[in-house]
Amino acid sequence: MDLAKYQGLIFDLDGTLVDTMPANLEAWRRTSVHYCFPFDADWLYQLSGQPSVKMASAMIERYGLSHRPEDIANTKLGIYLALDDHGKVIPCTYELLVKYRDTKKTAIGTGCQRLNALNILESKGLLSLIDVVVTSSDVTNYKPAPDTFLLAAEKLGLAPDQCVVFEDTLLGVEAARNAGMDCILVKDDQLYVVDDHVVNNHVDSNDSAT
Repeated sequence: MDLAKYQGLIFDLDGTLVDTMPANLEAWRRTSVHYCFPFDADWLYQLSGQPSVKMASAMIERYGLSHRPEDIANTKLGIYLALDDHGKVIPCTYELLVKYRDTKKTAIGTGCQRLNALNILESKGLLSLIDVVVTSSDVTNYKPAPDTFLLAAEKLGLAPDQCVVFEDTLLGVEAARNAGMDCILVKDDQLYVVDDHVVNNHVDSNDSAT
């Protein structure tokens, strides 16, 4: 894949650099037991790309819970961080990260909370390959709003059209487009330059994310 025209590579984290969905689902399952609400893996997939606090708000509305979304999200985060394995590094994006480390600027643009994102990156040996980390802790408007990727580009010292985004969810693809950035879809360890055909045929609501 020719990335010569870009000076910055911006990677989503969950499902793009690391396959974290199994660990996230296990953390949500244990959280559901703790708070006594149903665990619906298929429905959780449909919330992919959103921060845990937004997912918790959706659960509160769906199940009529009386808890604060911040409390549910923090419980889930604590359970997640305590798990032994947060998922495997995804080869196709990792190889690009290593290949271009010395010639291009690199950033993470994720819906994870900062503590979670840094923990994953450090545990997988990825943190030293990244120049900038932007998380849900750093923005007010989450994906599909462009804020995450625009802030990443700003911190890299680059214009949006100098960057390309790597994403695995429709929310992320929309966020990249809203930021005025080209996007490459990560699906089943393959890379696809995003256009309407790719979105319609390779992205669905069941893609992984935190």
